[in-house]
Amino acid sequence: MKNKIWLSSPHMGGNELSYIHQAFDENWVAPLGPNVNEFEHSLEEFLNAEVKVAALSAGTAALHLALIECGVEHGDEVICQSMTFSASANPIAYQGAIPIFVDSEPETWNICPLALEEAIKDRMTNGKKPKAIVAVHLYGMPFNVDEVMEVANKYEIPVIEDAAEALGSTYKGKACGTFGRFGVLSFNGNKIITTSGGGALVCHSEDDKNKAVFLSTQARDNAPHYQHSQIGYNYRMSNICAGIGRGQMEVLNDRVEARRKMSAFYVELFKNIAGVTVFTEPNAQYFSNHWLSAIIVDPAKAGLTREDVRLGLLEDDIESRPLWKPMHLQPVFANSPYYGGDICEKLFENGLCLPSGSNLNDEDKKRISNRINEIFK
Repeated sequence: MKNKIWLSSPHMGGNELSYIHQAFDENWVAPLGPNVNEFEHSLEEFLNAEVKVAALSAGTAALHLALIECGVEHGDEVICQSMTFSASANPIAYQGAIPIFVDSEPETWNICPLALEEAIKDRMTNGKKPKAIVAVHLYGMPFNVDEVMEVANKYEIPVIEDAAEALGSTYKGKACGTFGRFGVLSFNGNKIITTSGGGALVCHSEDDKNKAVFLSTQARDNAPHYQHSQIGYNYRMSNICAGIGRGQMEVLNDRVEARRKMSAFYVELFKNIAGVTVFTEPNAQYFSNHWLSAIIVDPAKAGLTREDVRLGLLEDDIESRPLWKPMHLQPVFANSPYYGGDICEKLFENGLCLPSGSNLNDEDKKRISNRINEIFK
């Protein structure tokens, strides 16, 4: 019986257990300890941008705390890329704020700078200046940092970088997650490295990190008894999960290289197949970790649809997945404003994510290749 080929499964490096055993031996089974400290330090070194990192229970938690630190409150408006996973938008609703969704640009599939400025101008005309901008590095592809930041700075609106899928990606040689007021990382089980669950908030000052840690540990005041002057959250990463993260950091560069090789594999596989475009960097300024490799299927040229490809792969127990359904098309956000055209809708209609794991072997690649050739034969 053939093994299932997953879209993106965890890939351990080998040393994770040693850090977990250390935590047990030293009885650091809590949301603090040496593993948390060292994991944060290794992330700061990897990002190489004079940043401070707070390790948290999830990327969603990091985004929520970023919104709080940007002063987002009930009734405020926050601009968010529509083409993304719901975790980019849900924390806006946690704060009682209103998400304002913006279309993508075709080159990066990320937030369109033109639609972004259109949205800002229109909201300000309506008397509501957006409090923050959530921009996503989708599937590891950096967004158009220069143009997005130019618009944000013009209107003095802080950018929260959702780099949950982009650890190891760079724009003009600088790490994704370090451009905005805050950056958000994720270590969910399907990410390029994992802590089982988990995330991190990337800050540009010790004060911002300290505030995030304070809020993530129930906002307990400095008193001998339990006293709380503001609402806190149970968002801190445990020392056990951070131990997994320390082991994963030792192999992060290898994981990035392996994911990029999977992208190159698909570029080669589809080079002679009409109607299929592999998602790649627009130019040399962009360096994607290619967390997920993805394609666009043009039904008119390919003679079949994205769904035909997905179901064809599924017949051989090979997992693939449509691109993210845009947030402005989601029932839960049906009443939220949207700016732009239909780029993200077309991407969703015709786009497919393909198996991209760093643990896929030559036999897996051959099976994928054979099945793709059969589908398009």
